[in-house]
Amino acid sequence: MAFGLIGGAGMGFALGGPLGALVGVLAGHALDRLLAPAPKNAAFSVALVALLAKMAKADGVVVEAEVKAFREVFDIPEEDLPQVARLYDLAKRDTAGFEAYARQVAELFADEPDTREDLLDALFHVAKADHALHPAELVFLAEVGRILGFTGVAYERIEARHVRRPGDPYAVLDLDPGATDAEVKAHWRALVVAHHPDLIAGRGLPPAAIKLANDRVAALNAAYAAIARQRGLS
Repeated sequence: MAFGLIGGAGMGFALGGPLGALVGVLAGHALDRLLAPAPKNAAFSVALVALLAKMAKADGVVVEAEVKAFREVFDIPEEDLPQVARLYDLAKRDTAGFEAYARQVAELFADEPDTREDLLDALFHVAKADHALHPAELVFLAEVGRILGFTGVAYERIEARHVRRPGDPYAVLDLDPGATDAEVKAHWRALVVAHHPDLIAGRGLPPAAIKLANDRVAALNAAYAAIARQRGLS
């Protein structure tokens, strides 16, 4: 992720709330390349680090695969690793519950459901890196999803991109299995357009979100391919 030039104390003040308090503690620790060049973009980055730390605390284990997945999302230069690790450790020890972080993100991006979905996708991406989602992680993810505004079918649609369950292809595309072939094809095409990485870039989000958009489109294409095979569609 390409980070902007904002110091810890200034960024903490700009963000406010529990995320701002967390970043403010790191004032003077060379956060220049850690935070994006705007409060909302920085909130996305900081919230992701903080929630990943809380999720690791939920299952009590951080495996190498999860660390690798985290670095895939953030694309952190070697020289910046100590800064990110410090933020991660502070979030893990912070007495504020993960709910406080999630609520602040939900408020900051109240009018941007796609951005809230990006954040949840990122959490799933790391959680599943070891090919085994711990029950505590699933509870954590469901609660974060609820706070971010995704419950019921809306949450199941996101979860289905990451967790194998019966009926996955239709859940991923948010389709009723009784949809016609034409409806399936039209809906799939509309979703691919709506979630295209170029749109993410246009919203000014960090590169991490763009990487996740690529994964999301791949999941949509895989779901459609599975349905097409079942139905014999060309």
